Amino acid sequence: MRTVLITGASSGIGEACATVLASEAKYRLLLCARRLQRLEQLKQTIQSSYPNCEIFCFELDVRDRDAVEHNLNNLPEAWRQIDVLINNAGLSQGLDPVHLGDTGDWDRMIDTNVKGLLYTSKYTVPLMANSTNAHIINIGSIAGKEVYPNGNVYCATKHAVDALTKAMRIDLLEQGIRVSSVDPGMVETEFSEVRFKGDKDRAKTVYTGLQPLSGTDIAEIIAFVLSRPAHVNINDLLVMPTAQATATIVKRDS
Repeated sequence: MRTVLITGASSGIGEACATVLASEAKYRLLLCARRLQRLEQLKQTIQSSYPNCEIFCFELDVRDRDAVEHNLNNLPEAWRQIDVLINNAGLSQGLDPVHLGDTGDWDRMIDTNVKGLLYTSKYTVPLMANSTNAHIINIGSIAGKEVYPNGNVYCATKHAVDALTKAMRIDLLEQGIRVSSVDPGMVETEFSEVRFKGDKDRAKTVYTGLQPLSGTDIAEIIAFVLSRPAHVNINDLLVMPTAQATATIVKRDS
């Protein structure tokens, strides 16, 4: 039984990862997010379908280094060995040219997408020391492969995730920790609603006229990456909906 820590597990890809991995009956779930109530609801939902799945939830904002250190250093004894880390917590804020960008949006993206991933990884890796099958999966993005208009800082943070994934793979090689990146294109989650700060109507237009990926699509791919034999590592996996060719070129129904 492998223990998997999922950040940002209260919605979207993180929530889907928890549900898909629970269905495989070979994972214990260590779930964290800012919204503890939603995590507890997710726990109840999963255990109603998979009553034998062990789940421990805790509130965590990955931007808070002290909180990350405290929570991971003070996990209950039964949860102090981690085999898998899914660095899922991330967001985008705003869609403006760089000279009109909101510096508060910049801080939130950099603090969550880059520094949050670093903090979580730093304090999780020591908990992987006794694992015989340790694996870190960072959730990247098509935005980490190409830059699109008005995506400036968000794209920069996901390019940083791409670079950090490569660096972690080198740094953790001697410890036998596999490091992978899964990089989605358009996934219909809360992503666009968060980007547009709660404007649901604007968020819906992002996916109008095409079938985007779902959180479950990505979670099933992550489950596949985790299922490879110990001598196999999938370094990087770019996943797009069929209707999307690049970050900005999509085919919409007329």
